[in-house]
Amino acid sequence: MKVTPTPIADVFILEPRVFGDSRGFFLESFNQRAFNAATGTDFNFVQDNHSRSAKNVLRGLHYQLGQPQGKLVRVVRGAVFDVAVDIRPASPTFGQWFGLELSEENHRQLWVPPGLAHGFLVLSDSAEFLYKTTDYYAPEQERCIVWNDPTLGIAWPLEGGTPLLSGKDAAGLSFKEAVPAP
Repeated sequence: MKVTPTPIADVFILEPRVFGDSRGFFLESFNQRAFNAATGTDFNFVQDNHSRSAKNVLRGLHYQLGQPQGKLVRVVRGAVFDVAVDIRPASPTFGQWFGLELSEENHRQLWVPPGLAHGFLVLSDSAEFLYKTTDYYAPEQERCIVWNDPTLGIAWPLEGGTPLLSGKDAAGLSFKEAVPAP
């Protein structure tokens, strides 16, 4: 597995070895020992999630307060622009974001540790997005930062379009309202 650090502390791009030929391909999508060695962590994953979304759907920026979730995310069909935002007040990269394309072609995964907000924009006609979490979904703990917060200035590749949002995501808080200053 190839591991690439990102500008955000503790966030890594993971690229599994892909073995392919004219018949198709094989890859190991997750191995606990390899993940621990790559990230320097020892998290247990407790939940796997799968979502399907149409083009221009933007989900996020989500996080949980009392039960922060680490997420190992990947795309198995289509392509998304995936974003992690550091909302850990003690972090050296507090208030910064990182984004990259995840797709069925590049097989990349992104490790988003607990304490970060996460979201994605669907770039293809549709996308199937899979992610493992280090804690259970707790709706009463879930919060959302609005996708177009001017303090964060995320460069979503919308190509002049408007994203399709859920009511919850459209009503997200500003970064300054959602996250206490360090």
